[in-house]
Amino acid sequence: MNDDPLIALKSGTDAKSASGDAAAIGNIAERAGQSIPDVLSILPLRSFVIFPGTILPLTVGRAASIKLLDETLPQTKIIGLLTQRDETKEEPEPQDLYPVGTAAIVLKLLRQSDSHVILVVQGLRRFALRTIVAAHPYLRAEVELLHSKFPTQTKEWEATFRNLRDSSAKLLELTPDMPEQARAVVLSIEDPEQLADFLAPNLNVDTAQKQAILEELDVEKRLAAVQKGISAQLEIAQIQQKLHQDVQSQFSEAQRRAYLREQMKAIQRELGEDAGTADQIERLSKRLEEAKPPEEVLKQADRELKRLDVIPPASPEYSVIVSYVETIAELPWSKLSKDNLDLNQAQQILDRDHYDLEKVKRRLIEYLAVRKLNPQGHGPILCFLGPPGVGKTSLGQSIADALGRKFVRMSLGGIRDEAEIRGHRRTYIGSMPGRIIQELRRAGTRNPVMMLDEVDKIGADFRGDPASALLEVLDPRQNHTFSDRYLDVPFDLSQVLFIATANYIDAVPEPLRDRMEVISLPGYTEREKLEIAKRYLVRRQLEENGLKPEQCEWQEEAFRRIINDYTHEAGVRELERQIGAVCRAVAAQVARRETERATITPERVAELLGPAKYVRETKLKTSQPGVVTGLAYTPAGGEVLHIEATRYPGKGNVTLTGHIGEVMKESVQAALSLVRSRDGQLGTNAEDFRKIDIHVHVPAGAVPKDGPSAGIAMFTALASLFSKRPVRPDVAMTGEITLRGLVLPIGGLKEKSLAAMRAGISTVIIPKLNEKDLVDVPEEAKQKLKFIPVENVDEVLAAALEENGAAHASESKVA
Repeated sequence: MNDDPLIALKSGTDAKSASGDAAAIGNIAERAGQSIPDVLSILPLRSFVIFPGTILPLTVGRAASIKLLDETLPQTKIIGLLTQRDETKEEPEPQDLYPVGTAAIVLKLLRQSDSHVILVVQGLRRFALRTIVAAHPYLRAEVELLHSKFPTQTKEWEATFRNLRDSSAKLLELTPDMPEQARAVVLSIEDPEQLADFLAPNLNVDTAQKQAILEELDVEKRLAAVQKGISAQLEIAQIQQKLHQDVQSQFSEAQRRAYLREQMKAIQRELGEDAGTADQIERLSKRLEEAKPPEEVLKQADRELKRLDVIPPASPEYSVIVSYVETIAELPWSKLSKDNLDLNQAQQILDRDHYDLEKVKRRLIEYLAVRKLNPQGHGPILCFLGPPGVGKTSLGQSIADALGRKFVRMSLGGIRDEAEIRGHRRTYIGSMPGRIIQELRRAGTRNPVMMLDEVDKIGADFRGDPASALLEVLDPRQNHTFSDRYLDVPFDLSQVLFIATANYIDAVPEPLRDRMEVISLPGYTEREKLEIAKRYLVRRQLEENGLKPEQCEWQEEAFRRIINDYTHEAGVRELERQIGAVCRAVAAQVARRETERATITPERVAELLGPAKYVRETKLKTSQPGVVTGLAYTPAGGEVLHIEATRYPGKGNVTLTGHIGEVMKESVQAALSLVRSRDGQLGTNAEDFRKIDIHVHVPAGAVPKDGPSAGIAMFTALASLFSKRPVRPDVAMTGEITLRGLVLPIGGLKEKSLAAMRAGISTVIIPKLNEKDLVDVPEEAKQKLKFIPVENVDEVLAAALEENGAAHASESKVA
């Protein structure tokens, strides 16, 4: 307590109970043989107003107040109690006190020390100050006792009184820890003034308002003021009780569930089953909340969790449900990698990892630019088409690095089960999600770069067609609601950047091809392979074989020797393997201390790698009727084909050799029909064809060959054979023919042009409709090759056949 006459209402209901029965305590002063004197010693109070009839303890600590008690109590037990206007004032003057107070009788005094006294007082009557008799050492004043004004006894007045009494009783009933006797005391009071004075000290209002109630002599108005305060407190108490009941109800439900859960654990322990089921369910529920799946997915998972409550842990279905919920909790429903859309940095990464491929890089930069301007847009599905080893898969890794995303590679080569894509239904034992969902779970993000490798190698059998299952995955308009059979809830794949790779576009089903934007990655030229070897391959092989750059120096011609004599490919995989073989040989010499450094020359390459493995077809050394240089496209790039035709006495039969396919056989038949239809123009007549046999051969005989693009080469070989005019040895050709003599377009012009350049050809005859594709031919090839676009076979013969065929003594004679 502070050092002042602080009054405190006694905690609990002792004070209230002691003051409740007015009949027992109303005449204490009279029983003591004392009356209220006209002059009273005034004890100032702070922060509290005492009403008549109230009994409560006071703590007195000021020296002036203690002196007042020491000098007054031996003479009279009655003192005046006035409340300070400003409770912070330590030595209040008469003007600092309210003019109306309460005369009180001291019932008990407890002196705990010289400066600390506790009084128990009871309020008797209201009084008003009239004259100050003394101000020091304590205040003494002449007072006037005040009399209350009572209204006329009416039913309205009776109702007002009873309403106040009932409201206060109900308030006491709603007050926590309030004993029942307090409510009984209130209901036993029959005097309106006594009821108002009993309730006023306990109103939840400030000191000034309580003082106003004390000064109010009109009992009707005094009751109205108290009723206002009681009503406000009663409304608050009712709200508090409702809130308490709601909380208690929730708590009770939680207690009930906890009790039932404990019972379930006890039953499981008795049955010898796993007692940690509830903990496992709780952990799964927490993981689901952390995963933040969509609302419908969360509802589905919650339904499955509720089933665990009634399924024994030993049941096979229990583990199936747990695996299912764990899968949902581990999927990245709301986790996205932040895209790095700095186009300059992306360009640097692509240039760092890959040489040339400018068209591909430009398309990728365009894609990133669109993502930067429209982050929520649906990007295309890219498909890298090209022969093996040209860098399709590594381009995907570079794109992921440039974007700042995770990279996921999924090989589709050889898969035949549709469930590999869409997953298995949970009704099957050992069911699991499809590979799309599994890879996303491993990546931990909803927007990785996902490479679908070898999409042209997908098979199909009785288990379904995986390529058809990919139709939804690779459709930007549908894959935002991709449904895996295992999950049975939609998963948004629209933020995944899908990149497919293929070697043959014809092997990709048409509906699937229609959903992808195909970007061709043709084979590399000799110059490009040389640059790739110098910039990337040697550095990587030196590092893998533990060599330093100064220990193994390469000459440029050594690379050329490996490219021309030891590799036969469109990409650079075999080139890297041969470079690695040379580096390993050098590493062995360095490890044996036979040498400290080595310079790789063409001679050293031949010494370490042995004889040349490949002998490339070159242009014809001499021209001869019936022999033509054709061009073909293979998965390893372009190739040169020497198509040979000869005739000999027979019965009009045609022999085809060289492991050629059905389409190429049809091209020979079409070419022969076209030659026979030009009776007399090429030195032929109908009688010749009944007396001779024709043999067409395409080396190398062990290599399968097919396709229509050798049509004009077949026609030119037969035309040269029958006209006895040789074909120019520096001319190669490609194109499909019709029976009308038209030349139709073909594919793979860039690869075929590179093959012609490597073979030393100087002139290439191409279909007129392929003239637009010359833009894709490397500038190096355009400088070394002369391209002649043709529309019909007459233009082909004019450009390919030599004028004088009699100079060749080796021409065939027909009997």
